[in-house]
This record gives sequence, structure tokens and C-alpha cells, in this order.
Amino acid sequence: MITKYGYDVVAAVVIIVAVGSLLSWNFVGLKLLKYGLIGLLLLFLIFTLSFFRDPDRVTPSGDNLVISPGDGKVVLVKEVREDEYLESDGIQVSIFLSPFNVHVNRFPISGRVGYYKYVPGDYVVAFEDKSSERNERTHIGIENGRTKVLFKQIAGFVARRIVANVREGDTAAAGERFGMIKFGSRIDVIVPKGSEVKVKLGDKAVAGETVLAVVP
Repeated sequence: MITKYGYDVVAAVVIIVAVGSLLSWNFVGLKLLKYGLIGLLLLFLIFTLSFFRDPDRVTPSGDNLVISPGDGKVVLVKEVREDEYLESDGIQVSIFLSPFNVHVNRFPISGRVGYYKYVPGDYVVAFEDKSSERNERTHIGIENGRTKVLFKQIAGFVARRIVANVREGDTAAAGERFGMIKFGSRIDVIVPKGSEVKVKLGDKAVAGETVLAVVP
């Protein structure tokens, strides 16, 4: 299944590949060059379809579970001071999404969207820690009873567009799709101090399925 967030890009790529293949077939004389160009266009189409894939996921149930918002590799687990939304000490888990990961993002917990902020910025490589403070990003906070979780969609060196269909006051359901980051990127998840982190550096996280932490 292709995500609705990628319909426009996929449609444009299909047109480009179709027109490019037709022109190559009719106007390129050398067979090797002709087939090579068509092959490259088809690879471009396959990559685009793969990037915007949106597989179904089975989300674990549990009020205290924090589920991964994105697919990728855990590149950071550390204690932090979070004064923007949690207003307390917390634990940050960062996930790096390569261009080959699924990039559709999902809510990490159920509750109410209590905070939303878009921050323009740079495009340094997303696996570097400084990208959390320098890159274009969104900050989304969800509250559920006395529990608050803040997470950030962070654009990377390749990513140039963040999609987040989120507004303050919206109802969030754990594992529900809400947006995506187009091409290589990163997600930071900050949970309250005292939470039991269930992942470690190098682990593979799966959006909507992997339990990142259990909050107290």
C-alpha cells in the first residue's frame, strides 16, 4: 500500500518515468544506452514506490506503553532536561530513518495532543545529535492523564519536507498514522524520568509496533 502522503510524488514520478521511457525508446539509437536509460528510470520508480510504502502494523495494547513513531535504528538513549513540554527530567530515545526505511509516522501513545510547534531550520545529517536543535522539525506533545510524552519529527540532509496532520486538541491513538518525513530523517522521543526503556543503541525500531519504553 502507498501512503496518501506520497500520492502527489508517486504520480509525478510515474509520469516522468513513462515519458522518459517513451522518449528513450523512440529517439535513442544505441540499444545499450536506450535500455540503460529505461532501466535507470524504472529503478527510480521502484525506489519511489518503496519509499512511500505504508504497511499495516499491529500495535501492542497498554496504557503505559510508548510505541515507536517511526521505523529505523536507535542511535541515542540518554537522560535529558525537557523544559518545553514535560517541564521535568526525562529520557530521550532517538531513531534514525534511512531513505530505505518506511517513513510514515505514528502516534507513540493515546491521549490528547497538548502541544504542537513547527521549527524551521537547517538540514545537517539526521544521525548527528545536533540535528535535534538545528534542523527543520516539528515538536508534538501528547498527554494522557498525568503522563506526557514529547516527540520530534526532524528533517535530515536529504529530507526537505515534513508532513504532520496534527493540531493542538486533536485526539491521538497509539499506532495511528499522522504524517511522515520525506526521505532520510530522525525522530526524538522524550519520556518522563523513571520510565523503563525497552530498547538499546543499535536496535531496530518498527513504527506502531516496537515498545520504546514503559512510563511509570
